[in-house]
Amino acid sequence: MKDVSIAFIGGGNMARSLIGGLLASGSDPDHLWVAEPDAGQREILRGRFGVHTSPDNRDIAARAEVLVLAVKPQALRAVVEDLAEIVHTCQPLIISIAAGVREPDLRHWLGGEVAIVRTMPNTPALVGSGATALFANPWVSENQRQLAESIMRAVGLAVWVDHERLLDAVTALSGSGPAYFFLLMEALEKAGVRMGLTMETARLLTLQTAFGAAKMALEIPENAAALRARVTSPGGTTERAISVFQDEELEVLIARSLAASLAIMETPTLLTDQLDDLVARALDAARHRSEELGNLLGGQP
Repeated sequence: MKDVSIAFIGGGNMARSLIGGLLASGSDPDHLWVAEPDAGQREILRGRFGVHTSPDNRDIAARAEVLVLAVKPQALRAVVEDLAEIVHTCQPLIISIAAGVREPDLRHWLGGEVAIVRTMPNTPALVGSGATALFANPWVSENQRQLAESIMRAVGLAVWVDHERLLDAVTALSGSGPAYFFLLMEALEKAGVRMGLTMETARLLTLQTAFGAAKMALEIPENAAALRARVTSPGGTTERAISVFQDEELEVLIARSLAASLAIMETPTLLTDQLDDLVARALDAARHRSEELGNLLGGQP
């Protein structure tokens, strides 16, 4: 991959993340090209990464063995149709990171049988910790599949799906997923403040707890249910909080949120007040149990 010419149409955040990941993986900046209409952004790209830039999509596309479509979905059709002739002449692998635009439409706009990999990355790719699902059409060779996977692995995890329709489920789960965790983190911070912690303390404890839980899940070969059981002592504080979540059917709330995202192809708006209240009651239950245990173990009435 180090010597493959990769061209990006669009120099926004996701393109920059991929470029940064590729360079960190050993790619030669002399083989990376970016088409970006904004002169100031081109200057930033050249200065930060040392890559080639141009305002001309066609000029960039003509140099590519891999062409990454990194423009906004609503602008993609016009961009792709303008590149159709060059794509058929040069036959690059097309990688689309545009959410919601389906492979048959891309292929139609490009005018026929073209090797296309459609991807669904998520925003943690911006910090090198993304999760990306990929779908390849029948014209993608095995070597091109490996190349596409290597490019997306430069910013995190990459997995393949066999059917394009599954990318809608991926969008609901990992595409929108970071917002779900951020919402829960918000609720935890608010609950901590309500119990008397300072905002800064509640924030730091929430962040480290989220990081630690994710690290445990990544490094310990057990599923989430087993990990939860491991940290839930019978009769303890965690069990008391978990019982509140289970009584209120948190899993049902999450499932409904994912279904909403799947239906409308965007991050769903959860009932924030309800979640805040649920988290607050769960933490209150754990705090009360901690007080009970302290009284019991300390011999207090």
